Amino acid sequence: MKPMIALTKGRLEKQFLAFLQSKGYDITPLIDKGRKLQIETDDFFAVFAKGVDVATYVEHGIADLGIVGEDILLEFEPDVYDLLPLPFGKCRLAIAGEPGAPRPFGKQRIATKFPNITTKYFRERGKSVDIVKLEGSVELAPLMGLADNIVDIVETGNTLKENGLVIKEEMLSISARCIANRNSLKLKKSVLAPLINSFRIKEAAI
Repeated sequence: MKPMIALTKGRLEKQFLAFLQSKGYDITPLIDKGRKLQIETDDFFAVFAKGVDVATYVEHGIADLGIVGEDILLEFEPDVYDLLPLPFGKCRLAIAGEPGAPRPFGKQRIATKFPNITTKYFRERGKSVDIVKLEGSVELAPLMGLADNIVDIVETGNTLKENGLVIKEEMLSISARCIANRNSLKLKKSVLAPLINSFRIKEAAI
């Protein structure tokens, strides 16, 4: 029985395919998939979904493994096994805002897609903030007066720069992760081990 892998669509998808190719896998079916969301290769089945949905598919055992950003694991804390980091998808979670903006009176208002990570980060530093949850284009929030600063993923910093924002504090570094369903890891170890071990970078095989 072939393992099932859930892949995050978009940037991580492309980076993972390049990673697979570097490991000698035939990725032709995954490249030429068109609009299909389920693909079979010689080595595994693949399904494509948004990051948080990847974690959900793995948590519920629909997929045995998942490729997902570490930010998803930190924000949503799905009940999955965090197997290992992968050598791509590297970026930073940072606090950013307008340069020279005065400190707000009272609580700082933060716009972010990551309310749980943000709240925990400030709480651990003895600070209370008001969170404004946004789904996209958080860079707009300080410019429109919706928030004092933002917390967002920064890869190159170009989007911040183009919108007149600067990094004020780097919170943590994140990367892509390989996650596993806990039961699959126990019951399908013989099937999953070769695939997982091929993903490892200078780590002991399972």
